[in-house]
Amino acid sequence: MRANAEPWPELPLAAWEDTYRTLHMWTQIVGKIRLGLTPKQNHWWNVALYVNGRGLTTSPVPYGKSSFEIQFNFGEHQLEVRSSSGEGRAVQLAPKSVAVFYRELFEVLRSLGVDTRINPKPQEIADPIPLDQDETHASYDPEYANRFWRILLSAERVFQEFRAKFIGKCSPVHFFWGSFDFCCTRFSGRKAPPRKGIITSEAYSHECSSLGWWPGGGEMKGPAFYTYMAPEPAGFGAQLANGSGFYSDQMHEYFLMYDHVRRAKSPREEILQFAQQTYAAGADLARWDRAALERTWHG
Repeated sequence: MRANAEPWPELPLAAWEDTYRTLHMWTQIVGKIRLGLTPKQNHWWNVALYVNGRGLTTSPVPYGKSSFEIQFNFGEHQLEVRSSSGEGRAVQLAPKSVAVFYRELFEVLRSLGVDTRINPKPQEIADPIPLDQDETHASYDPEYANRFWRILLSAERVFQEFRAKFIGKCSPVHFFWGSFDFCCTRFSGRKAPPRKGIITSEAYSHECSSLGWWPGGGEMKGPAFYTYMAPEPAGFGAQLANGSGFYSDQMHEYFLMYDHVRRAKSPREEILQFAQQTYAAGADLARWDRAALERTWHG
């Protein structure tokens, strides 16, 4: 990271969307490798990636009697694969197709003695192209990839602070490669009504309140912070009385546009106010036992 790098840089969707779509598929390849080799955890927590001081990492992935780690390094722009035996290889992050990236990564894994397979169908996107055949997505702008990581790094600090105020069941602060968003989720402790679908039935098996950041897409023309309740209690969409956030009837989520946050006097305070106000409103409507779930700080 450059010494004077802005912690909340501009990330206009139109300027980096081709890189974003390619990177989305690259992270799906890496995430699917982790999915196939790690023990399943509730709400699919075992598949997520984590932000660190260089980019995004799988954390250690077990394989045989050892482990390996795959890391997107958005400072030096390379994908690093290191085994617990001390061996390591790298794949350059540069303009190349998803199919080429796929082949390069699996060649590196085989050279380190890791023989694994994934389902090449991308998840949670329209009109998926098999990852090992995708020659359509082939963009990589290092400046915007670096900005994307710096935003995650800054958001991670705020999300961790928000997470620390909750003593009930809570997810890690993590990155989901299916939806390509960064989030932290609180749980009431009660089961939710069953849902259909392999992904959603597990992800939303229990009542939850989620805070996240997303680069945007579709009707959302830029990056935004979001919050939602699942299941959503009646009246939740009418709860944000002030501030700069808004509720989407189509997506059933509250949004706070990233461009507003980055220009605020205190981005941290802007995010925390948005997160707390929407969480508190939803938790009260859903009758969560807030006294038992939240931490009160003294001093």
